[in-house]
Amino acid sequence: MTTSDEFTGISDVQMRLIREELEEQLSRRNTQLRDLRSAVDGGGGEAVARLDALAEIAATERAISEISKSLARMDDGSYGTCADCGTEIPFNRLKIRPLTRYCITCQRRHETR
Repeated sequence: MTTSDEFTGISDVQMRLIREELEEQLSRRNTQLRDLRSAVDGGGGEAVARLDALAEIAATERAISEISKSLARMDDGSYGTCADCGTEIPFNRLKIRPLTRYCITCQRRHETR
């Protein structure tokens, strides 16, 4: 089911589409983080709910960090290149998982470790 053009470089249009998606995700996550922090800073509520909110804040901060790293890789030209083997990551994979840093082969290797 793989075609040879799946392994060609990402076009400027494709890169722009992924960048727009990542910037949109970043905006949503920053809004989510702001709202979560406001809820926690507002005090009150049960201790369990506060702990849940703090855990969600940590997860949101991690997501923001990953999105920011992907955008930085776009800026430095390394986006779309596998961090392990250096091969180009197919656009279809990046479209589905825009934060990925690995080709499918290397990703599988990481998952089995």
